[in-house]
Amino acid sequence: MMAMPTPHPQMIEKLRRQANEIRRRNVRMIYEAGMGHIGGDLSATDILTTLYFDVLRVNPSDPNDPNRDRFIMSKGHCSGALYTTLAYAGFFPVEELDTYMQPLSRLNGHPDRTKVPGVETNTGPLGHGLPVAVGTAIGGTLDKAAWRVFVLTGDGELQEGSNWEAAMTAGHRGLDNLTLIIDRNRLQQGAATAATVRLDPLADKWRAFGWAVEEVEGHDYGALLDVFGRLPLEGGKPTCIIAHTHKGKGVSFMENQVGWHHRVPSEHELAQALAELETAL
Repeated sequence: MMAMPTPHPQMIEKLRRQANEIRRRNVRMIYEAGMGHIGGDLSATDILTTLYFDVLRVNPSDPNDPNRDRFIMSKGHCSGALYTTLAYAGFFPVEELDTYMQPLSRLNGHPDRTKVPGVETNTGPLGHGLPVAVGTAIGGTLDKAAWRVFVLTGDGELQEGSNWEAAMTAGHRGLDNLTLIIDRNRLQQGAATAATVRLDPLADKWRAFGWAVEEVEGHDYGALLDVFGRLPLEGGKPTCIIAHTHKGKGVSFMENQVGWHHRVPSEHELAQALAELETAL
C-alpha cells in the first residue's frame, strides 16, 4: 500500500483552533440553554471538526447537493456539538446558536432534517443512525454514486441490537462507501460502558462482521486525517474507526467524569471552563 503523506502542520493547527472555538461556543450555549449533553459533545468535537473542515465533500450553500457526502450523527443527543460545527462550517448563522433549545427554535435537542441545513436524518433514539447509514450506502451503490457515507455513534449506543443487524448487513454487502466512527469515551449515562454491557474486544467484533477496522486517538488530528485519507481501508469492506476519546475533553473538571453526561455548568464552572479553553489557544 502506498504511504499517505503526513498531514500538514498548518492544517492540524487550523483544526485545533477551530475545534477549540467550537468547544467554547458549545459550553456557553449549553449554559445559556440550561440543558444539553456537554460531555459527549466535547468528546466528539475533534472528530466533527476534522470531518467538516477537511474531509467531507459538502457545500454549505447547497446542503442538498446530490453529489455531497452524507454524514449522520447517530448520537443525536449530542446535537449541541453538531449544531455548533454546522454553524461554524457555514450551514447557518453562528448567531442562531443563541436559540438552542428555546421554544420554536429549529435547534432542538435532537437534530431534525426538515429544519436544520446539513442534517441528513433525524436522530436521537439510539441505534437508528447506523441502520439509516447502511440503507443510504446501499442506495449509493445502486446508483453507482461517488459520494460516501459517514456515521458517528457513541460507544454506549452500541448496546442497541439494531446496530449489529446493520453491521451484519453492511459486511455482507461489502459497503466500502460506508465509514463508521465510534466515539469511544467509555462512559454513558450513569456509568462506564464496561459496567453496563461490556463491549470489548470491540475491534474483533467488527472484524467478525466483515468490517475493516482501525483504532485511533480521537483527539489527534494527524491520526484522524491519516485514517480518513486512506478510505476505504479495504476494498469490498465497510470501515469502522474506533476513536478513543475522553468525555468532557478540554475542560479539566469534566474530563472522564460520568456526571457530565448531561449536567449544565454553573456560572463559576462556565468561567473556569472558558478560561481553560482560552488558555489552550
